[in-house]
Amino acid sequence: MSEAAASHTTDRRELTAAQRNAVAELLRVSPVADELGRRFAAAGHELHLVGGSVRDALLGRLGEDLDFCTDAHPDQTLAVVRGWAEAIWETGREFGTIGCQRDGLRLEITTFRAESYDQVTRNPTVQYGSSLSEDLRRRDFTVNAMAVSLPEHRFTDPYGGLADLAAKVVRTPGTPAESFGDDPLRMLRAARFAAQLRFAVHPDVHAAMSRMAADLDRITAERIRDEFTKLLTGADPITGLRLLVDTGLAERFLPELTGLKLEIDEHAQHKDVYEHTLTVVRNAISYEQDGPDFVLRMAALMHDVGKPATKSVGTDGRVSFHHHEVVGARLTKARMKALRYPKDVTAKVTELVALHLRFYGYGRGEWTDSAVRRYVTDAGDLLPRLHKLTRSDCTTRNRRKAAQLAADYDALEERIARIAAEEDLARVRPDLDGNAIMELLGVPPGPIVGRAWKHLKDLRLERGPLDRDTAEAELLRWAREEGIVG
Repeated sequence: MSEAAASHTTDRRELTAAQRNAVAELLRVSPVADELGRRFAAAGHELHLVGGSVRDALLGRLGEDLDFCTDAHPDQTLAVVRGWAEAIWETGREFGTIGCQRDGLRLEITTFRAESYDQVTRNPTVQYGSSLSEDLRRRDFTVNAMAVSLPEHRFTDPYGGLADLAAKVVRTPGTPAESFGDDPLRMLRAARFAAQLRFAVHPDVHAAMSRMAADLDRITAERIRDEFTKLLTGADPITGLRLLVDTGLAERFLPELTGLKLEIDEHAQHKDVYEHTLTVVRNAISYEQDGPDFVLRMAALMHDVGKPATKSVGTDGRVSFHHHEVVGARLTKARMKALRYPKDVTAKVTELVALHLRFYGYGRGEWTDSAVRRYVTDAGDLLPRLHKLTRSDCTTRNRRKAAQLAADYDALEERIARIAAEEDLARVRPDLDGNAIMELLGVPPGPIVGRAWKHLKDLRLERGPLDRDTAEAELLRWAREEGIVG
């Protein structure tokens, strides 16, 4: 026996206790699994708890969603769970999956699969497999290729997943080329696992990701979007993002991230925008209070993507990026649209990118109360996130400058709070409503009312609340200048 093989065998012997503990944990948390296993056995079928459920049990983080595989086909699975499950859904039936609910647990039961891509189309060809070993081999990573057979509680780990879990490494059951050739999305999933579980990617897997990155083009935008969202909201997205850039995967669906690696020429020195961006993402995470905030993290990631297109070098050799927030917002909107993100999510991220520079200049004493009102009104419901993004964007190593920026933003937030208390900034409206405008000007509903309303709102932002007489006088003055009234 080789030294490496002996070491591997020793590791597996040492981990036998962990296997027993995992099975015990699964049965303690999920007695439903045993009951379901007996039902399948009585019907002459196999049932195995597999994939993420086994992995998460070993990690002590088993949730309420359980995954099973079986030799039963969907119709046979339905026959077993009908009358036992509290609810049943068949949305995954075409992929061999039947879902059901029992005692607050969501169970997904999938027929053994031998699934692969034809190397051309974007969707998998689903074929039913005939055995547990075949099913486990087609799974993405070794840590997801373990099973607990029910109801006998037999632990199956043909590819050393438990050892890889202990070593915190992402490795494929077969060769990486075979695995990624079957489903190129697995390359992105490897980076996601690195971000979610803080695992290292095996060198062979890393090399295959780099070599086969272009194969990701065969995957639909929606599937890429979902994996990337999980990566960015993982415990350590920075590791995942670096993997995407280093392997060339980012270039396939998020080239703006790779583009942040600006070249620094010998005459124009500036900070590394790529490293700065990763620091801003890390800073933004530190401000989260209620779990991962995708909108905030995505805005932090994209806030400077307009810099490469706006870089210029002045006669004094200084680098500038004028209006990069405008260009960045446009690029962000286009990229998120291409990835099929919902319009409301895209709008929030885009607006944060567009607003992230508005604060700079406040410390010079140039902001009037009007400027503060506009800052709050333009941000709207995004104001708390804008506060976090702006603070995160301060990555200077100059302690005095960093302290001054923090003090300036503290002062701005205090000023916002004061004005908000006095004027209810969250509900800034003109001092006259549409009905009052129509009555005073003698006009019907239409564009004139909208223009008048906008004028009064701008006036309200500029001067604060006006009393009724002043508001009416200002409206009439504006209407005369516009030729609306004589």
